[in-house]
Amino acid sequence: MKKLFSNIKGDAFGGITAGIVALPLALAFGVSSGLGPSAGLYGAIFLSFFAALFGGTNTQISGPTAPMTAVSMVVIAGIVATFDGDISKALPAILIIFLLAGIMQIGLGLIGLGKYIKYIPYPVVSGFMTAIGVIILVTQILPSVGYYPKEDSDFVTLFKPHAEEIILDNILKEEAGEGILVLEDFKETIKRAEGITQEQILKESQTLASKEASGVIGSIKVLPRALQNINWLELMLALGTIFIIYGFKRITKAVPSTLVALLVMSGIAIGFKLNYRPIEEIPSGLPIPNLEIFTSLSLGNITPYIFTALTLALLGAIDSLLTSVVADNMTKTKHKPNKELIGQGIGNSIGAIFGGIPGAGATIRTVVNINAGGKTRLSGMIAGVLLLIILLSLGPIASQIPAAVLAGILITVGIGVMDYKGLKAIPYIPRPEVIIMIVVLVLSSVWNLVYAVGIGLVIASLMFMKKIGDLTAERSDVKPLKEEVWKDEINFPKHLKEEVFIKHLKGPLFFGSTSDFQQLAAQIPNTASTVIMRLGRMQYMDQSGLYAMEDMLQDLKTKNIEVLFVNLLKQPRYMMERIDIIPDFISEEHVFDSFTDCVKWIKEDIEVHI
Repeated sequence: MKKLFSNIKGDAFGGITAGIVALPLALAFGVSSGLGPSAGLYGAIFLSFFAALFGGTNTQISGPTAPMTAVSMVVIAGIVATFDGDISKALPAILIIFLLAGIMQIGLGLIGLGKYIKYIPYPVVSGFMTAIGVIILVTQILPSVGYYPKEDSDFVTLFKPHAEEIILDNILKEEAGEGILVLEDFKETIKRAEGITQEQILKESQTLASKEASGVIGSIKVLPRALQNINWLELMLALGTIFIIYGFKRITKAVPSTLVALLVMSGIAIGFKLNYRPIEEIPSGLPIPNLEIFTSLSLGNITPYIFTALTLALLGAIDSLLTSVVADNMTKTKHKPNKELIGQGIGNSIGAIFGGIPGAGATIRTVVNINAGGKTRLSGMIAGVLLLIILLSLGPIASQIPAAVLAGILITVGIGVMDYKGLKAIPYIPRPEVIIMIVVLVLSSVWNLVYAVGIGLVIASLMFMKKIGDLTAERSDVKPLKEEVWKDEINFPKHLKEEVFIKHLKGPLFFGSTSDFQQLAAQIPNTASTVIMRLGRMQYMDQSGLYAMEDMLQDLKTKNIEVLFVNLLKQPRYMMERIDIIPDFISEEHVFDSFTDCVKWIKEDIEVHI
């Protein structure tokens, strides 16, 4: 506790500055997610406070981030569609997924997976981050020109036949659930169909129109209609926001340019009483927990999204721990990865209960906090409290912010989040890594973020295993001892060199290299009486490698060829002892600590038999 208050002045400045930077981004990410600005603000408040309180990185500032918002957007759109476009009905199911993601993060921290996040390949992360930028950039073009598909009456009309079909299908499903046989009681079906109102058809048509125009592909499809229906005022507000964000940075970086753009453009729109489109109203008063999460909990609602929740948890973990590394480099400290995951999980879980979108450690906000003097967890907690104060005191004013201004802010976020370092390196990096990066980028942008990352990881893993297998095969060999292979093999007795062969294993013996290992084993001639296996460079053996070794030893035993092990390391020895390769196939006296001991045994044993 004493350490927490050891830098009150610096932490206060850091937390307040980071909170101010977080405000416009929290509102913008909330709008982008589909749950509204209040969801972004609630997520920032609770995650910032509790992730700092329970986390393992002293200077980390957490809140909604671009990657987490992009995945959340997919979750929200999918669940809302299953509830016929009614977001109020879909909200409990959405928040259950967010709560589950937070709980999974806590679990990841408790089982100690924090230290393994670093093994995710860079091409996967690079392709994903660039895709996030593309998604945000493209999807914000429509609101930045003031075009909203569900308000385009001509576009909505195109979906009325399909809307009627869906409503009639729902009626038939209801009747089936009630045990009504349509062919026997067709009048009931007609009666219910006649009760369909134009308002119901319009609402369903608007839902279909919004769904058609969602995502990168949907936005591109309706872009021609958007360009024909530009709202020039909205476009000017968005362009003005972008201009200030980039332009003000050239003047000074002491004041966050995003906040300046938000205040200036909102002030112009409100002060001149322009006929602009404001964001959704932010509820006044303290955030209230959404208890429907627990009362309406249903496995059927969440089962299809288990993998998505896990993806959110893993993405938040990666996002947060990368930011923790940045913070470590700046402050010359060392974070606790597993504790950080637990803190992030607690923050996201509490945020979900209060209706907030999930987030992670935010690099820019963390850097701002450190530069402003933040050194302890108190700074992140102060940032959360500041956002709560802003919510309570300025909620009605914040509700007047133009939607186009937040669209402009998000466009700059989309541009900034892309991995330009990775893109510039494409001509120079190995082709397999380029393939992984492009596959993840394209699939994430136009198909599904969750599946794209999974496919990218699978491809990266397969390529890695092939590479390791190739390297192992390339370095391993079987030689007769008459060839001078290693220095300590030069002085081997000449009269034994025709009978003794040596097998060098250099690298792990795992499922990716077993076929090459079997080929090497086949090279041992039947004339050999003894095979020396030098295993000092075989650091690891998996189950596939273990059984490949067993098969080889069995084959050599049937040929009456003696096998000697030299420099057998701890892990492979443990594996071979588990299935009794040692001592059934290889006795303890045939396992040597050094090649010198092995040569001594050969001289004594083989020469006796000769």
